[in-house]
Amino acid sequence: MWSTLILTLPTQPNAVRLRIWRNLKALGCAALRDGAYLLPDEHAGLLAPIAAEVREHGGTAMLLTMTATDDAQRLEIEALFDRTEAFTQWRNTATTLQTELPSITETEARRRMRGVVDALHGLHRIDYYPSGPATQADSDLVRLRQALDATFSPGEPAPLPAHGISRLDTPLFQNQRWATRARPWVDRLACAWLIRRFIDPGARFVWLADPATPSADVIGFDFDGARFTHVGALVTFEVLIASFGLQADLRLQHLARAVHFLDAGGMPVPEAAGLEAVLAGLREMHADDDALTQAAAQVFDALYAVPRALQSPQIPLSSTAP
Repeated sequence: MWSTLILTLPTQPNAVRLRIWRNLKALGCAALRDGAYLLPDEHAGLLAPIAAEVREHGGTAMLLTMTATDDAQRLEIEALFDRTEAFTQWRNTATTLQTELPSITETEARRRMRGVVDALHGLHRIDYYPSGPATQADSDLVRLRQALDATFSPGEPAPLPAHGISRLDTPLFQNQRWATRARPWVDRLACAWLIRRFIDPGARFVWLADPATPSADVIGFDFDGARFTHVGALVTFEVLIASFGLQADLRLQHLARAVHFLDAGGMPVPEAAGLEAVLAGLREMHADDDALTQAAAQVFDALYAVPRALQSPQIPLSSTAP
């Protein structure tokens, strides 16, 4: 159920109208239509002071309770509270800070870090139906903290990567046979590229028709029971990055966001649609999985080579009244 505030704002003074709008925005209200605002029913008490202020200044306000008629309508209403865009803007701000760490002072970096942390806490407070973007943002904050410590506090003990993924020694994984499901798609294609480019240049790939029965002499990735697969909110590409200590590479982080979005959803990035289209075309062109992997590797090489200045625009957190 949802508490519904239906109001007509007073025509004057403008300061009151603006304050009421800002209060509704700060509470994370969903707009059903102009003049109708929703909160989950357990937060109904937050709307009462706003209704009282509206009446005090000559407007009208009614508080009602609304119930969905079926699951489809419930999902439609919950979608009004979607915070994906807000979390994406937050991530862009966090990424900008991480990119600029080498060129700013520690005082400035920690001041901006406090702002990033406070902004994320504020988003979590009004994220009434948490989903993938919220978890991604928490992981991004962990990486930002690690980058800040590495820049200004060298020698600090390195924390475990996200979800306690153990750090592995790359030299122990050379010239291996790596196995995954046949007809690879985005996550597996990205993993194959990452393995050959950053982990095991001599890697050979085995394409499993039945991943339930891999041979014992292969290193599995991206299937149930594989050595490397999804962990928590991380897709396999991100797990490999964490496992082999590649988190500090901002270009890899940027690429990982596109892979994550295409494989598991969450916060979109501009490159994702183009990457999906190109990989889909390559999949149609190449029936052989080795040939597909080699062709896809050139795409990932090109995306990795994109200068930082040409990657996704950094959007500052901001708000404007209607």
